[in-house]
Amino acid sequence: MKKKNYFYAAALALGLTFTMGACSDEDDPTPNPGGGDEPEQQDPYNLDYTADNASAWGNYMYNVAMLLDQDSKDLYSYWNEDYEGKGPYATLFKEQTGGAYSSALACIQEMVESGMWNIANEVGDAKIKDPWEKYTSGDTEGGLYAVESWYSWHSRDDYTNNIFSIRNTYYGRIDDNDVDKVDGNLNAYASYTDFDDAGDIAENSLSNLIASVNPELDEKIKTLIFESAKAIQAIPQPFRNNIDSEESVAAMDKCMELASCLLDELHPYVTEEFADSKYDAQLDAVAEQFVDAVVLPTYQNLRDKNTALLEAVNAFRESPSDATFEAACDAWITAREPWEKSEAFLIGPVANKGLDPNMDSWPLDQAGIVQVLNSQNWDAMEWTGDFNEEDEAIGAAQSVRGYHTLEYLLFKDGQPRTVNND
Repeated sequence: MKKKNYFYAAALALGLTFTMGACSDEDDPTPNPGGGDEPEQQDPYNLDYTADNASAWGNYMYNVAMLLDQDSKDLYSYWNEDYEGKGPYATLFKEQTGGAYSSALACIQEMVESGMWNIANEVGDAKIKDPWEKYTSGDTEGGLYAVESWYSWHSRDDYTNNIFSIRNTYYGRIDDNDVDKVDGNLNAYASYTDFDDAGDIAENSLSNLIASVNPELDEKIKTLIFESAKAIQAIPQPFRNNIDSEESVAAMDKCMELASCLLDELHPYVTEEFADSKYDAQLDAVAEQFVDAVVLPTYQNLRDKNTALLEAVNAFRESPSDATFEAACDAWITAREPWEKSEAFLIGPVANKGLDPNMDSWPLDQAGIVQVLNSQNWDAMEWTGDFNEEDEAIGAAQSVRGYHTLEYLLFKDGQPRTVNND
């Protein structure tokens, strides 16, 4: 959870103060008046794209998109080509070579605990419960800042894609047809017609393996996955205006129920039941299916979509307009989907190399973003050496880059920013 807490206290301490109302008719929080022309006086919330900062704004977007493109290429390369001179990480996982895993059972245990449980718990306990607790305790400002993806109003779909990442891991396959756009609204899921269709479960999946020895547990997990996604989508849009709603509480509770089932029931069952060597071949098959049919295609899609995002951002930089702003926003949403669908397997290179916080640190250091925008010191986003999550210099660099920095530069109040702000 480090990436979600880097600069939360620091951001608030820097005076980003305003009031907001959840479950209200207001579309956006009402910032306190004030702020001047000097960089240290500028209010990050009210800062907009203008003729004066247009060049810097476009260049900042481009540099962030370049880093996202490079990180996604590196991530796919680590899994598909070579990781620290040991060969593809995919092979290290499937064949338990290179010292990363002692057995196929260890791989499956990591899929369950470090992957599936971790993101189910994060969605329920951090992404939904943390804002809810802050808001209902009277810390309305803290509640708003704790909502991930609130610039784009994309929170619900981010969280739903996180649940889909659990589904994909458990089912041993991916499904690119989860989202049907409704009336051009990119923040809407139209249906779940095939979400829990047993016919879509891969033969060598963890689900089928569990079903062969404990069908009741398998059915419970599948049901909770589906119910969690549905509960998240039932939260009125946008989540940041409905933090304290009954639907938010229901989604929080359902995700925590899923997390509890994965940690308290599935993980110990896997550890005990499959310790017998007679299951080794089946466990190997599950690990291979997971890597070849879920991890590698997801990361390939992530790489390709981030290349397209870079192209869209560059098109805006070269020809700023409302249309190219909107196209870049669409590309951001498209590129974000495979990332969120990878969060059930934030294991190996994505964690060890610091690529997760590189691409997805939250909350942002908004004051730091304004400083980078004014200084145009793009080196502030770079760091070198071995990744250390406790290194404050690395954390400072990561807090002014990635998806959410680009989101801040692209969106305001759930809509693409515009070139003409008058």
